[in-house]
Amino acid sequence: MIRRIPSLACLIAVLMFVRVARSDDAPPAPSQVLVVVGAGGSEEYQTAFATWADRWKSAAGLLDGASYHEIGREEGQSDSSDKDRLNERLAELSDLKAEAVWVVLIGHGTFDGKSAKLNLRGPDVSAEELSGWIEPMRSPLIVVNCASASGPFINRLSAAGRTIVTATKSGQEQNYARFGDYLSQAISDIAADLDHDDEVSLLEAFLSASDQVAKFYESENRIATEHALIDDSGDRLGTPATMFQGTSAVAVPQPKAARDGGVAARRVIFQSPQAVVMSPAQRESRAAIETEIDRLKLRKSELGTDPYFAQLEPLMLQLAELYAAAEAETSGDSQGDRSGTDKR
Repeated sequence: MIRRIPSLACLIAVLMFVRVARSDDAPPAPSQVLVVVGAGGSEEYQTAFATWADRWKSAAGLLDGASYHEIGREEGQSDSSDKDRLNERLAELSDLKAEAVWVVLIGHGTFDGKSAKLNLRGPDVSAEELSGWIEPMRSPLIVVNCASASGPFINRLSAAGRTIVTATKSGQEQNYARFGDYLSQAISDIAADLDHDDEVSLLEAFLSASDQVAKFYESENRIATEHALIDDSGDRLGTPATMFQGTSAVAVPQPKAARDGGVAARRVIFQSPQAVVMSPAQRESRAAIETEIDRLKLRKSELGTDPYFAQLEPLMLQLAELYAAAEAETSGDSQGDRSGTDKR
């Protein structure tokens, strides 16, 4: 039997396949944080929006290796508009496989009954346009729209692998939204840590900010004109903070709707010095285990007490072992650092 030597084309195809496979197996790049600051319209609002953006920049600096990008506060003349720069930056981020891509929209919003937009310097950007630009995104995506009339962005952007937060529940809530102010404070405030794990997740920041918004309108004896929503189930409905008890969704916006919050609860944006430091692989494992626990909790009444705890126990043990391994690695690194210091 005569063996044929593979053609050059076949060899190249095999090499390309191996390269792609290795690329997919490679650890993701650090998170990318893109903050878009819209037109303020007045010095008062422009100052407020700049403050919110600065808080996000500070929070991004505390994320493990995260890269920060900003659009809307550049000085000087440019041939491209903020809208064009946003499109270009999202195209660049779409090619990247990162732990997560955060897109934070700060500014005023509008809604004409059909389309919701964010006011930018120059042409505004609509929810429909943004939906098309993020379509090719390979990384888990978080879009936080702090603008008024931002509710329709959930309907347009919600999908699997995405977490969407809006300052309002609909396009009809068009008054100035304060949610973005409180959220930008909560993302680096350990007081927002509801489950006391020394970390602040996006869900916890959302719940804290929503609570502060409600308290503001109560203290001012005013009717609330904004009701924030979070959507990470991909059902395009969104869930308000009032449907959560602690960090668990205890109600859904419509019958048979999926529960929101599970993904956002594991999207950590701030850690206290006491938090257990995990590698990207360990964080991914933790997320997988916690997802299984969340699914199991939803079946508790169906399973009954004994079967429920029988299935819960091994998952909790896996989680404990993961934390123990991370703590051991952190302790080893610290001892190594001290040893190196002593040698010097």
